[in-house]
Amino acid sequence: MSSNRAPIVTERLVRRFGKIEAVSGVDLQIEAGDVFGFLGPNGAGKSTTVRMLTTLLRPTAGRAFVAGHDVVAEADAVRRSIGVALQDAAIDPLMTGRELVKLQATLHGISRAAGVRRGEELLETVGLTAAADRRVATYSGGMRRRLDLALALIHEPQVLFLDEPTTGLDPSSRVTIWDEVRKLNTEFGTTVFLTTQYMEEADQLARRISIIDAGKIVAEGTPMELKERVGDPTLTITLQHPDDAIDVERILMSFGEPASGSDGVVAVRLAGGSSRMPAVVRALDDADVEVHALELHMPTLDDVFLLATGKRLEGAEVPSSAEEVVT
Repeated sequence: MSSNRAPIVTERLVRRFGKIEAVSGVDLQIEAGDVFGFLGPNGAGKSTTVRMLTTLLRPTAGRAFVAGHDVVAEADAVRRSIGVALQDAAIDPLMTGRELVKLQATLHGISRAAGVRRGEELLETVGLTAAADRRVATYSGGMRRRLDLALALIHEPQVLFLDEPTTGLDPSSRVTIWDEVRKLNTEFGTTVFLTTQYMEEADQLARRISIIDAGKIVAEGTPMELKERVGDPTLTITLQHPDDAIDVERILMSFGEPASGSDGVVAVRLAGGSSRMPAVVRALDDADVEVHALELHMPTLDDVFLLATGKRLEGAEVPSSAEEVVT
């Protein structure tokens, strides 16, 4: 297989479960050293895609290559080249963090001396040196996630798959995991494939993003590119005197499309973004309009997701039993 192939490539990848097509012709190309965000609502096919890429599930049609190896014909080579940190990792709670790291090194055929050295480096990298000799049963959720990262990286994989690494964690632990992923990507140059339910997480970590819905890619690009496709930012103006709303709406017609507001609040899709703010302020001042507050709301990845799929990612409806099969 050509060494010039990108670390992750899929070509018209398909997976069916009976009559249900969970993944419908997905094409991906993820470059070396990238942090790639893979988003989708429940039942969209994202986890099915990850299971195929990590050799846990055989594609029905199409092809996929990870670290230059075909996931079907060269499954063993793929497994040697990847690290996988699943959301519900099976970690023995009676073993210590250091014991688990040593065991993982042995399972990957790493010599005792090299395994000890590599394990100590990783425990330090994920901030678990002080807790290394404690049983995992005493670890917090965030500590277990960081240990799982260390275990996934023991054999220096070319590609790291992270399946919703911060689900269920408190905000502080979530930020800590983000920092660890950035550090691992920067220091080791590891290509990271990240699935997440959190828009902010994708925005913070991913350089490129694909959104999958009903088994198909419906949007892809950098976070900035995707946000720009949503449209102009929204300017909301809170008035000192709500009766001025009609006059203000008339003034704002020359600055962009009106947006939904509320009592005493007028909103407009501000063509040109922040560069047009001074002109808006001058126009309101010339009309003697008293303003309590002006806020410019830039499009977010949540807006991107809503535009691409017709739903918000968090709080999406509970999947049916058929959808649960393909998540």
